[in-house]
Order: sequence, then C-alpha cells, then structure tokens
Amino acid sequence: MNREDAKSAKEEEGRMRELKEEVERLAYQVIGAAIEVHRVLGPGFLESVYQHALATEFQARNIPHEPKKSVAINYKGHRVGESELDFLVGNILVVELKAVEKLAPIHDAQVISYLKVTKCPLALLINFNVPILKEGIKRIIHNP
Repeated sequence: MNREDAKSAKEEEGRMRELKEEVERLAYQVIGAAIEVHRVLGPGFLESVYQHALATEFQARNIPHEPKKSVAINYKGHRVGESELDFLVGNILVVELKAVEKLAPIHDAQVISYLKVTKCPLALLINFNVPILKEGIKRIIHNP
C-alpha cells in the first residue's frame, strides 16, 4: 500500500466513523422521542396514531425526518414496485413502527429488506404495544 492509498483508507475510515456517530446520535434522539410518545399515550392505539404523534415529537425536537417515505424496489435492474418506510430519519436511519402484541420474525425481515433497499446502516423497529417501551425497541444493523 502506497502513501496515497493509506491516506485514502484513513479518510474513508474517518467518514465511516462520522457516519456511525451521526446514526447513533439520531437513534438516541428517536428513542427519546418515542419514549415521550409512549409515556403520554401508553399502549393500545393503532400504529397510525403513534406515527402521527412521533412525527409531532420529531418536529418539536427538530429531528430531521421524512414520514411515509416511498422507496423503489428493484429486481435485477428493473423497478418492480415500491414500499413505504414509516420514517427515514436524517437520510441514514430507518424507523419502522408497530402496535402489535408481539414482534414476529416477519417484522425483522421487513426491516432488513428496508435496510438493503435504502443502504442505511441502522434501523429501529419500535413496537408501542408494550407496558415499557424499552421492551419494544429493537435495533437492526445492516451488514452488506
């Protein structure tokens, strides 16, 4: 490895570290906002109620977000459909909401697919239908 390659590798490492720090900062903010929504509303409502409440909390906290973000689904270079993320936060964090009795493996699979499509490094799968929200938050990391 020559000096230029080493410099380039070091710069890439620095960019990756900054991205990781930013996604962790946003995840922390999102979890704080979700805890506040759950504290005020509690469990038992439809997912759409939590989505609207969380969007309101994101706005109040100046958390950059896109609700109901459409993403294209491609198959071998052909667009075959689209899906909708509950939230894309800061263009690097997928947030998927649920209001179910228990998270199922299909929920994880859905979020993993969203991570592949968006190339985001992290997703938060948040189930509001729990007594303590901490029990309903799952971090899913994208390992390409």
